Amino acid sequence: MTNAIDDKYQPEEGLEVQHMPDGFVVYQPENEKVHYLNPTASIVFELCGAGQSKSAIAGYLQKAFSLDEPPLEQVDQCIADLLKQKLITLCET
Repeated sequence: MTNAIDDKYQPEEGLEVQHMPDGFVVYQPENEKVHYLNPTASIVFELCGAGQSKSAIAGYLQKAFSLDEPPLEQVDQCIADLLKQKLITLCET
C-alpha cells in the first residue's frame, strides 16, 4: 500500500453513517461495531468520500481552522486510524 500525498480514499461499503451535532456515528453491520468520529475526523471521513486527496484534505482543514500550515501529519494519522478501523479504503484509481 502506498502512502502518497495524492492518495485518495473512499468509505468502505455497507457502512451506516449518522450525522450528529458533534461528529458522525458510523455503524459497521458486518461486525456490529459502532464508531464515534469527532468533528475533525468526521470532516476527514466526509472529504475522503468526496474523492479528495490527503493534500486537499489538509488544505481544507488549514483554511477551516485558520492554521499557519496544512496539518499533513495529523491528516496522515487520522487516515491511518480510519484505515485501521476499516472505515475507509484506498481508491484504486
